[in-house]
Amino acid sequence: MIVKQYLKWVLALFVAVFSHFAYAQNAAADAEVKAAFDEAKKVMQAGPAEIKMIDQAVLKVPAGQIFIPMPEAGRIMRAMGNSSDPSLLGAIFPEEGHWMIVARYQKSGYIKDDDAKDWNADDLLKSLKEGTEQGNKERVQRGIPEMQLVGWAEKPNYEAATHRLVWSAITKDKQSSSDRQGVNYNTYALGREGYISLNLVTALNDLPQQKSIAKDLLGHLEFTDGKRYSDFNISTDKVAEYGLAALVAGVAAKKLGLFALIFAFFAKFAKLALVAVVGLGALIGKLFGRNKA
Repeated sequence: MIVKQYLKWVLALFVAVFSHFAYAQNAAADAEVKAAFDEAKKVMQAGPAEIKMIDQAVLKVPAGQIFIPMPEAGRIMRAMGNSSDPSLLGAIFPEEGHWMIVARYQKSGYIKDDDAKDWNADDLLKSLKEGTEQGNKERVQRGIPEMQLVGWAEKPNYEAATHRLVWSAITKDKQSSSDRQGVNYNTYALGREGYISLNLVTALNDLPQQKSIAKDLLGHLEFTDGKRYSDFNISTDKVAEYGLAALVAGVAAKKLGLFALIFAFFAKFAKLALVAVVGLGALIGKLFGRNKA
């Protein structure tokens, strides 16, 4: 009887200590996120606004959306458990909604697009899955849950006339017993010296309604004179080491931040329930407030 009581006491103590530790972690995570958004609030640009994307392009952000520049956007990414690399240009949030868009510029050189005529979506998906499994090794080292690539949400589609690429893959937490799935909706604009990506992070169920947001932003992204795809000079300009197919199947799979966003949110912010970005819009509204000034 004494042993049973002792075991109950030990178990109760363990639960209390664990709960306190989890609460402390969540409290620290909440504080880190809030601090990041407090700094972002000071520099945010509410649409409609024309955002200069370094020396490469101009992005027209419409009303109802908020652009967060660097380095504040990088701080938000780190607070949410993700990496912030030199390619990051900023982040776009809705004043009301459950999504975010991450803007990046990769100075890869001029990417030849002729392989888009012959690519096979099934082969690209197979390569992307293999690359994701390789990326899981790094995710484990960083304490981020491993991902599983489920399939296409939208097969790769390239418009040669505008040099725009769109594709989307469905992902899920590999170890989770939940059937909840996330998605990154990836849009790219090719330029003379590299490409700009606008990656929408949202819940799979919300994608049909929200993918038009990413496509609309992509349509309002214009490279400046001298930086357009058509400005390429074969005698002087650098050509990328990979083609358009590799931008989908190879390079994307190796970019840890491309798919890890949703799962990193949940891994670090279970209390905020940011998996699949559910509730992110409410968080943005709470942290930014309704005043655009």
